[in-house]
Amino acid sequence: QVQLVESGGGSVQPGGSLSLSCAASGSIFSINAMGWYRQAPGKQRELVAMTTVLGSTNYADSVKGRFIISRDNAKKTVSLQMNSLKPADTAVYYCNADAVTTPSYRLLEVWGQGTLVTVSS
Repeated sequence: QVQLVESGGGSVQPGGSLSLSCAASGSIFSINAMGWYRQAPGKQRELVAMTTVLGSTNYADSVKGRFIISRDNAKKTVSLQMNSLKPADTAVYYCNADAVTTPSYRLLEVWGQGTLVTVSS
């Protein structure tokens, strides 16, 4: 079993900043990609930002230049610093990881429970 526990989120005014964190635990041998998705009301879940174990990153065009993803491989954590937030960023944010489990070395996609980010004046 592998679990992802998210923290952070909340409400902020437009132009403000928030930080999200996610920690992985359980029967983990290694984690490949790790990152964040979001789902706004009435919309499909979309990729926000992702980072690989080697440190390469990928961002949605809508957040480039405003959001920064970072990862600590030793602690099995990933964070998302969100700056210059807009009302369009309002969504439930989900942590996501591709984990190799022990003892089977099975590749497993894992999701966190989600944390709400609300950007409103």
